[in-house]
Amino acid sequence: MKVTGTWLHNPATQAVCAAIMREGAQALFVGGCVRNALLQEQVSDIDIATDAPPDTVVALARSAGIKAVPTGIDHGTVTLVNDGIAHEVTTFRRDVETDGRRAVVAFSTRVEEDAARRDFTMNALYARPDGTLLDPIGGLPDLRARRVRFISDATARIREDYLRSLRFFRFHAWYGDAMEGMDAEALAAIAGNLDGIGKVSRERIGAEMLKLLAAPDPAPAVAGMRSTGLLAQILPGTDDRALGPLIATEEQVGFDPDALRRLAALGGGDLSEALRLSRAQARQVQDLRAAASSGMGAAELGYRRQDNAGDALLLRAALLEQPLSPDDLAVAEAAKQAKFPVAAADLQPEFSGPALGARLAELEARWIASGFTLSREQLLLT
Repeated sequence: MKVTGTWLHNPATQAVCAAIMREGAQALFVGGCVRNALLQEQVSDIDIATDAPPDTVVALARSAGIKAVPTGIDHGTVTLVNDGIAHEVTTFRRDVETDGRRAVVAFSTRVEEDAARRDFTMNALYARPDGTLLDPIGGLPDLRARRVRFISDATARIREDYLRSLRFFRFHAWYGDAMEGMDAEALAAIAGNLDGIGKVSRERIGAEMLKLLAAPDPAPAVAGMRSTGLLAQILPGTDDRALGPLIATEEQVGFDPDALRRLAALGGGDLSEALRLSRAQARQVQDLRAAASSGMGAAELGYRRQDNAGDALLLRAALLEQPLSPDDLAVAEAAKQAKFPVAAADLQPEFSGPALGARLAELEARWIASGFTLSREQLLLT
C-alpha cells in the first residue's frame, strides 16, 4: 500500500529525503502527514523520522544546501527548510524515563522502538519517500475504522505524558467515528489517572482544548471528557449541555466553527486562568458571554456589539435552548451600518456634564427602539 499526495512528491520535500538518505540513513514520513494523507484530508505539517543522529542530519542537510535549524536537537529534532517548506526531522527514539510531563529519551536505530513510544496507533504509521506504507504496530486497521486507540497499554501511555488524556478526546473529535463511540480501555485509563493532569502546564492544556473545540463537531468528545471526570478536572464548574445545540445552530445558519465561541458556551469560572488564554482571547470570551446574557435584541446587539453580535445570538439561542431566527442575524448585520444622528453639540448649551451624557443615552435608546428610523430632527423635538 502506498501513500499519495502532492506534498509527498514535492521536489523540495524529496530533496530533503534524498539528503538524509545519501549515506544510507532512512527517511520516513510519520504521524500526521501519513495519517491525513490516508484519510484524504489536508496535510499541513511534514514530519520525518530517521535513524541518523541529529548532528548527522544537520551535516547532510547543509552539504546539500538545505537550511538546518536545531529546533530541538537535544531531543533529536532538526527542522530542515527547503524552498520555504519546513520539514521536522527527528531521530528514532525510545523512552528511558518519563514523569508525566517530559521524557528522557535515547536515540534508536529501530523504527519499531520509535513507533512504540508514540501515543495512538493511527499516529504510528510511516511511509518511505516513494509512499510505501510501513505499519510497525498494526495501526492501519484503527485508522481505517477511525478508531482512536492508545498504543499497547493505555494507562502506561497516559502516565508517560498526562496531556495524552486530553489529546485522546481531541483526536476523537477530529478523526474518530462518533457513531462507534470511544475506546473503553482508553476511557477507563483516563478516568483512573485524573490527578496526573495537574502536572501538565495550563498553557499546554489550553492549546489542546482550543484545538479540540475547533473540530467540526467536538460535542461527543467533550461529553466523553465529562463522563470520565476530565472536564471537571480541567475546567471546574463548566457545563457542556449548550455545546451540542450551539454546534447544530452553527451548521443551520452557516457559521464556521469557532473555538472561543464554543468555549463561551461551556460556562464555568475563570477560563483565562485555567487555560492560560491570551488577553485578547479572554476578553473575547468575556465580551461574548456578556452580550449573550444581556437583554439587548438583535438590532441593538448589531449596533452596540458589532464584533460579536452574530456569535452572541448563536450563543444565546443555545443557552436558552431556543431556535435562532435567520431574520435576527440579518437584523443584527444591518444594524452594524446604523449611525446615531445626534451629536453632543446638538444638545449644547442646554445640556452639559452628566446631564448631557444622560440625554444622549436617552435619545439613543429611543432611536434604537424605533428601529433606527427616527431622524435627527424628530429626536431633538422629543
